[in-house]
Amino acid sequence: MTASTLIYFLGASMALTIAPGPDNTFIVAQGISRGRKAAVVTALGMCSGVSVHTTAAALGISALLYSSAAAFTILKYAGAAYLLFLAYKALKEQQVLLPQGTADGQSPWVMFRRGFIMNVVNPKVALFFLAFLPQFVSPGEESAALQMLLLGLLFMAQAVVLFGAIGWLSGSVGNLILRRPRMARWFGRLSAGIFASLGIRLALAER
Repeated sequence: MTASTLIYFLGASMALTIAPGPDNTFIVAQGISRGRKAAVVTALGMCSGVSVHTTAAALGISALLYSSAAAFTILKYAGAAYLLFLAYKALKEQQVLLPQGTADGQSPWVMFRRGFIMNVVNPKVALFFLAFLPQFVSPGEESAALQMLLLGLLFMAQAVVLFGAIGWLSGSVGNLILRRPRMARWFGRLSAGIFASLGIRLALAER
């Protein structure tokens, strides 16, 4: 891969990362409803999910997902069910995140896992990487799979920076809101609504 190819890939990746979408919405919702730490940790979890999609694309697993309607449907409904479960949890939780900790005693690992699962069970993300990465693979001594893995690592690195910044900014706003319990409860309900809408959107998604 040439330097110009990598620069073009990085620019395209950054544009796609900051474009409004379910991932950004999810991180912002976590930041506003739970605070800065939860948003950043969730963002790191979502970025880690990129490694799964990259590996799947490099090994051809995503191609199987693309060709199999049953596999796509199963993964799609699993992701939708998980998002609806998060909506239920958000409604059930009466307390909210304060600057020093999480409302329900959730550890950073739980928040990281939440972002990771949300990213991995979204079949649209898997198909995106299957379509996106090969466009930047060039013939050479390295195999196409290795090039795709390297591109995936580069995509994940820039996503950590940008998603982390989005989480930090939304969490900063969230920390101010969470000092006002009445306002925080309303934003907690808004967060539940966002999770539910994302779940319904995913359930209705077509291949």
